[in-house]
Amino acid sequence: MATTTRKRTTAKTATPAAKTETPAEAPVKVKPQEVDLHQYIPVRNGFNGMLIYVSSRTGEAFRWDSFGDEQDIELLELRNAKNTGKEFFINNWFMFDEDYDWVLDYLGVRNYYRNAVNVEGFDEIFQKTPAEIKKVVKEMSDGQKKSLMYRSKDLIASGEIDSRKVIAALEEALGIDLIEK
Repeated sequence: MATTTRKRTTAKTATPAAKTETPAEAPVKVKPQEVDLHQYIPVRNGFNGMLIYVSSRTGEAFRWDSFGDEQDIELLELRNAKNTGKEFFINNWFMFDEDYDWVLDYLGVRNYYRNAVNVEGFDEIFQKTPAEIKKVVKEMSDGQKKSLMYRSKDLIASGEIDSRKVIAALEEALGIDLIEK
């Protein structure tokens, strides 16, 4: 049996004088030993409709009635959800406010939220130019595209979206017909 030797490397740390970021710009690194797993994290519904998550650990059901609704969930339960219901993160159905952005890194799900549109910015998509709409939608997760489709249909039906160019851009980007032709 062959033995492999690896050269041990040490991480270099920057001295305080060498830092160029201001404290407001520097990302906050959360160390696992500093996190209280029993703290409650506000989780918002990123699905345009009713969302239900049932804990496989406790059997407790969490219910959000509509897009943007908020429920407090224990961080330990969110960690469990990552392991048993990853689709809630992959589809961006669980959304977090900026104050709790660190949770994405702690849970290791940041890559699923790379191009996610936050709950407050969702309706801003409809104010963009057709080219911008196509670009934003192209980068969204499948879950957010589905939510955008439902939201688009609601806003078109209510008359809040009436621009043919915006509707055409949404239809092309989502690959569906939003209005009958």
